[in-house]
Amino acid sequence: MSWQAYTDNLLATGKIDKSVIYSRAGDSVWASSGGLQLQPAEISEIARGFDNPSGLQSNGLHVQGQKFMLIKADDRSIYGRHEAEGVVIVRTKQTILIGHYPAGVQAGEATKIVEQLGDYLISVQY
Repeated sequence: MSWQAYTDNLLATGKIDKSVIYSRAGDSVWASSGGLQLQPAEISEIARGFDNPSGLQSNGLHVQGQKFMLIKADDRSIYGRHEAEGVVIVRTKQTILIGHYPAGVQAGEATKIVEQLGDYLISVQY
């Protein structure tokens, strides 16, 4: 399966409206759906946040110029919320998956979808 198919499949769930897959270092985009593209500073902030979340905790999480309140940050997952929408970010062995969910979608539904894709990629050594 191509990387593009993974991002398209996230959108096909109806719970994610934008998604992107970056390399684990955050230095290249592997696939994007729904127009999700981060500025270099935003993806760098996220990539660093997996290992040291203090910057995200003090400054918030930024995606497409929008500041999200940090909900969770550890070495696998970062969650953010802005009003009724949010982002779920999962780091695997080789990727950073980012899924954005719109207003009207429950955070738990979106989280489950992105985390399951992360689990799958980890299981196949990605």
